Amino acid sequence: MSAFKLNAKQQEAQHILAGDATHLMLFGGSRSGKTFLLVRNVVMRALKAPGSRHAILRFRFNAVKASVVMDTFPKVMAIAFPGVKWELNKTDWFATVDGGSQIWFGGLDDKERTEKILGMEFATIYLNESSQIPWGSVGVAVTRLAQLATQVINGRDNVPLKPRMYYDCNPPSKVHWSYMQFIEKRDPESKKPIARPGDYAFFQINPMDNAENLSAGYLETLQNLSPRLQKRFLKGEFADANPHALFHDETIDKWRVTDGVIPDMVRVVVAVDPSGSGDSDNADNDAIGICVVGLGTDGNAYLLEDCTVKAGPATWGKVATDAFDRHAADIVVGEINYGGAMVHHVIKTARPRTPYKQVTATRGKAVRAEPFSALYEQGKVRHVGEFRDMEDELVAFSTSGYMGESSPNRADALIWALTEIFPGMVKDKREKVKLKPLASLAVGNQSWMA
Repeated sequence: MSAFKLNAKQQEAQHILAGDATHLMLFGGSRSGKTFLLVRNVVMRALKAPGSRHAILRFRFNAVKASVVMDTFPKVMAIAFPGVKWELNKTDWFATVDGGSQIWFGGLDDKERTEKILGMEFATIYLNESSQIPWGSVGVAVTRLAQLATQVINGRDNVPLKPRMYYDCNPPSKVHWSYMQFIEKRDPESKKPIARPGDYAFFQINPMDNAENLSAGYLETLQNLSPRLQKRFLKGEFADANPHALFHDETIDKWRVTDGVIPDMVRVVVAVDPSGSGDSDNADNDAIGICVVGLGTDGNAYLLEDCTVKAGPATWGKVATDAFDRHAADIVVGEINYGGAMVHHVIKTARPRTPYKQVTATRGKAVRAEPFSALYEQGKVRHVGEFRDMEDELVAFSTSGYMGESSPNRADALIWALTEIFPGMVKDKREKVKLKPLASLAVGNQSWMA
């Protein structure tokens, strides 16, 4: 018998999860225990109804494999169900527990695998990190919540197991379907009130509620985040809606590479956005935006490193050229509006014969960034790891301009790099040339399908 006990907040959440609603969402900050609690509920239901089938899904299979299959699920079994035997099928990726019930793990980004999983019916479906999952995919998943499973209670095996749909997320913005469906009780597609609002329940749980299970200093780490990130990952609150935003947290998260697995790069660019800082007394100057972006063999761009630094030419020139060597880059691009040919001179001084290309800003920052918004949505631009300062700047871009507090030097450097990687995305207005459709956009000497 397990000695595991839920903490006070988890007990409150469990009361909601055991209620009458079919659709139940836990939302809140990072490492608040949401995933552990919901996986535990899925396992409990699997054990209650021998021979039943359940699914835990994320937008990307690699993410569910790394975070749930190889991490949370084994922890749940060891801590909450130490006497239960289970076996993992690594071909089709499902776990079989005592009684013959199956728990399937899948990603909605793999068409073939998704069709295989959603070709079955389930008694429970858990959408992990649902902020990353498109509304259309939710609708498809709901249709598979159809298995007629029975549970054993007091020796009786003909008691129906109520279908359950679980969701969790670090709250995105209030324009996301999760906020509309669970908080506003509106249909995300029609925007009309949900016919049965009582069928949708939610509960907020945050990292401070789970402090006893967190490593020392973790809460302090969250408290040192930017206000935007604190709101989401510490306080667990939905962000105010900005329908004109060009980049969104949930989109960046959706395509983020968290396991370090990326394709070979066919082209790597180091981009520099200068600020004019001197070699000394530059504390009040803007940082020098420096980033590294690669074009993968899969046609996607990968943000590999943010090397932004607040320093003078002697320092940032070495930072940029060291990044060039470290990533075996093909070229350095630098903006010339500030200081004319200064960037070129600094790069050549730090590393003679470095391939260099100067770029000129003929339009505003937000206008230059706007063409790449669609590429982020399509997953054509992916961040390898977390770049919190960079992402703070990106989400501050809107169709109305840049809404951030300080200059977006990091994001500017990123946009210059992406412009070099995807030259067909940006055309000077003076050229009066129509952009090629995304379906056959030229990428250097290659082409890719959107």
